[in-house]
This record gives sequence, C-alpha cells and structure tokens, in this order.
Amino acid sequence: MHHEPKTVTNSLDKCSWQYMLISMKRPGQLAFDLRYKGRGGPRKGAGRPRNRPGTVPHLKRPSVSRHHPVHVTLRLVGGLESLRSRQCYRAVLPALAAGKERDGFRVVHFSVQGNHLHVIGEADDRPALSRGVQGLAIRVAKALNAAVDRRGKIFAERFHMHVLRTVREVANAVDYVLSNWFRHAGRAVGIDDIDRLSSAADGSLVVRPQTWLLRVGTWRFAPSG
Repeated sequence: MHHEPKTVTNSLDKCSWQYMLISMKRPGQLAFDLRYKGRGGPRKGAGRPRNRPGTVPHLKRPSVSRHHPVHVTLRLVGGLESLRSRQCYRAVLPALAAGKERDGFRVVHFSVQGNHLHVIGEADDRPALSRGVQGLAIRVAKALNAAVDRRGKIFAERFHMHVLRTVREVANAVDYVLSNWFRHAGRAVGIDDIDRLSSAADGSLVVRPQTWLLRVGTWRFAPSG
C-alpha cells in the first residue's frame, strides 16, 4: 500500500501562521466604543451658561466714541443692604469720587439706587470705558464690603451700557438718572426736587463734561417725560 508522506510543519512555520492569525484579529480587538459614556465629550449644561432673564447678554460691546456719552448701569447681587442706607451711601460716595476720572474715562452724572448705580460718563474709546467702569466698580465693591464687614462679589453681572448719540437721547438719559429715585418711589418729580444721592446734590463728585452733547446739547431739548 502506498502512503502519502506526512506533511510536517516546523515550529517556525507554525509560529508564523499563528502570528498571521493574531495580526488579522487585532483590528477587531483594538476597536474602541466611542459612544458617550457620561464622562468627557459633549454633555448637558456644557459651555457658557445661558443668560438668566434680565441679565446682560455676553455680546460684543458697541463702539464708543469720545464724542458720545454713555449711560452705564451697575447692578448688585441679591441679599445686600440698600445702597441708600446711611451706612452704605457713606461708603459709596467717596468711592465714586475717587473713581470719577481715570485714563480717558470721566463720570459726569450719577445716581445711587437701592440695588444699582446709574452713571453717565464719557470715554475716549471702548477700552477706556471698560477700564474706567471696572475701576469704579472695584472701588465701590471694596468700600461696601468694608462698610458692612463682608467679603465676596458685590456686582451681579457685567455692566449694561447704552451709547447716547443724539441730543434727545442725552437729555432723556440725564433726566432719567437724576430723577430715578423719585420714579422708583412712585413720586412725581418737581422742578425743585434733588436726589441727595446723585450728582445733582454735589458737583464735586463728578467732572465737567467735555462732549458737546453734554455741555450744550443737553439743554437744547426738554426731557420727554
């Protein structure tokens, strides 16, 4: 009987054959499941928080010119004592006086309300406005914290600003700021009414305006009410 010779696979061939099988299987073994598992990657609530109702949106600021005044509003965090309390306003007024003029920024009018400040100012450009308002806010915050013996944030958000480009806008804004306390109190504003916590009561706390709109234009039109 004739027998076919047995095929003998040496150890080297066997190893090579096993290596090929392992190599062919590797791509499947090294595959990763990239589906979201709850950590890392996009997730609910990630990114910049959405603005709460009534807050100032984080949008690009409008341009600022040395020819146009700006109405700025700074709001306080909740839970603080009224700025118009005796203890607080005694701290606020010197801080306002110290920050009334700085590197191209000037405070021309202001009023102190229970939970916010109104400022009408002038700035050479947008960076000068930001530096000036931030410096003013820092002075007020430090003074208030020292007065009430606390630490922490004083102002709730980035400041709100409105560039005043016309005579009518400037006249209305000045009237609004200087008579704001009476409006909040629900009182009619008389011609002789002066808010003691505003620049109308003490001109030394502000600087003389340089823009034509505030020097001359303000008085060309009576406020619209």
